[in-house]
Amino acid sequence: MEKVWVILLISFLSGSTTVIGALLAIFLKGKGSYVSIGVGFSSGIMIAISFLELLVTALTMMDELFVIFAFALGFVLVLIIDVSLPHMHLIEEVGPSRHLIKISYLVAIGIIIHDFPEGFAMASSFWVEVRLGLLVALGIALHNVPEEFALAVPLVLTKKTKLLLEFLVLSALAEPLGAIFGIALSSFIPQFNAFLLAFAAGAMVFVSVDELVPLAYEHDGMHYFAIGLITGITSFLVLSTFL
Repeated sequence: MEKVWVILLISFLSGSTTVIGALLAIFLKGKGSYVSIGVGFSSGIMIAISFLELLVTALTMMDELFVIFAFALGFVLVLIIDVSLPHMHLIEEVGPSRHLIKISYLVAIGIIIHDFPEGFAMASSFWVEVRLGLLVALGIALHNVPEEFALAVPLVLTKKTKLLLEFLVLSALAEPLGAIFGIALSSFIPQFNAFLLAFAAGAMVFVSVDELVPLAYEHDGMHYFAIGLITGITSFLVLSTFL
């Protein structure tokens, strides 16, 4: 039970870094280059975690073919959920005003689809190895800051402060929810821990490609995105070296 409480605490602390991203959006006023660099950095962190930590660890515990299958299953399952479950992204580019704020439960579902896999990956990795879990948690915390900055920009520009706070709380709580699910699976079927790591990696890669890359494209900043991507991967490599 002590391990469970530690995982939940870490997932909550990691999720709460979304507040920092919102504050940056308030101070930087949503310049397009900052948004593109930020989402590139977030993508780099997520991709590095998935390929350099989760998959590598899974390969030491399970046959390569099963790891590949688990990774593909995680990617495809989140893809199916994303396509079949009605939801909306926080931002949609429209007309001359450029941004349309979507206020409904559909947005809430979209946020949960996005953040749930992060908490799941954190819990699954921590259950296998404490160092791995801490590394994933720190990486996701770093990822949350620029990601939330990009998502908060339109709400800041339209002065939707109350709505911004509501979505920040929801985003922060989605990770502990995913962590609870990861704890349950890891503890009840420990023989599948390696499978769960690879599965989580696939889910996180989908989130990076499907959610973050389009944000950079919408802000016409793919070059800035590339800079952020390399910076994110490099930062995670430095972090994993010292942890």
